[in-house]
Amino acid sequence: MGSARFGVEEEFVLLDAPTLVPIGMGDGSRERITGHRAGGEVMPEYLTCQFECVTEPALTRADAAAQVRRMRSLLAAHAAQQHAVAAATATPFISPGSVVVSPSAHYDEVATQLAEITREHLVNGLHVHVEVEGDEERIRALNRVRGWLPTLLALTGNGPFAHGRHSGFESWRSILIRRLPSSWCPPHFRDLSDYRARVEHLVELGAIGDAASIAWAVRASERYPTVEVRVFDAQLTAEDTLFAAALTRALVLADAPQGVPAAELDAIDASLWIAARRGTEASVVDPTSGGIGSLWDVAEKMLAHVRPVLEEYGDDEFVAERFALIRREGTGAQRQERAYARDGVEGLRALYLAGTGG
Repeated sequence: MGSARFGVEEEFVLLDAPTLVPIGMGDGSRERITGHRAGGEVMPEYLTCQFECVTEPALTRADAAAQVRRMRSLLAAHAAQQHAVAAATATPFISPGSVVVSPSAHYDEVATQLAEITREHLVNGLHVHVEVEGDEERIRALNRVRGWLPTLLALTGNGPFAHGRHSGFESWRSILIRRLPSSWCPPHFRDLSDYRARVEHLVELGAIGDAASIAWAVRASERYPTVEVRVFDAQLTAEDTLFAAALTRALVLADAPQGVPAAELDAIDASLWIAARRGTEASVVDPTSGGIGSLWDVAEKMLAHVRPVLEEYGDDEFVAERFALIRREGTGAQRQERAYARDGVEGLRALYLAGTGG
């Protein structure tokens, strides 16, 4: 199986500390924190209230952990200087009355395309890249992962709020993302040519500006020799992020279940909607049987399926422990819901600060 490296891209929203209202940051202030440093890069995101932290390629979970924690700490310290909180939540508790797009020719193009959608598109995700050798093998890996997307989302939902109230969804971000012209599950691809043809068709339609703008929940990266899984909400803690990353690498590298036909696109998308709505109480597609199962039953099958890869990379005990913790204490969304029910905005603020080491 070799030594497949991986990398993570985490998005954060900057919130006013007393109110948790998203606040934009001026260019001068953003420039003091953004830029490349050893062990990762902090970058501006689509809106001026957002940041993205991007690790360098890592072979071990320990290497990735050091980078993730360092950048989270850097963000927390910078936010504190602004009397703000850098929150690792997929959607903010309160949506802003207006948003400002970060200055960039690319972002200007995206904002023009999205029009009114931009006003409500304050969403933060976690993207995990896994190195895969060979263009055709990357497409095969993409096909292997797509059936597991609802299970991954249900285990990692972390965006329960919208407009200062519970949205009724564990991942409101996933529902907002659905409005994009290419999102959620991709089709099953015959080969690389089929993948390229389908992407080019979307470009010709004007749905996306270029291949790099495809918003599928799993895709072949245009910049790196990686498969990029984008189904995850931004995660509350570094450990939550590392759990998602370790699982992703194992799923990308593991063989597909034998003798089971590829799940249909509409079945996976319907399962993603239910996963976004109900989280760990969802029923999801089961890639090992082609049927439907409870989240916990399918998740147990997923862990059994990828255990050899997890063991090879030394991630098996960590993933098992985090899995048990989610069963016991809930996903990020459920932890946010409890914190708000118990202590209101103060409870959420404390949870966000703890997640970045602030």
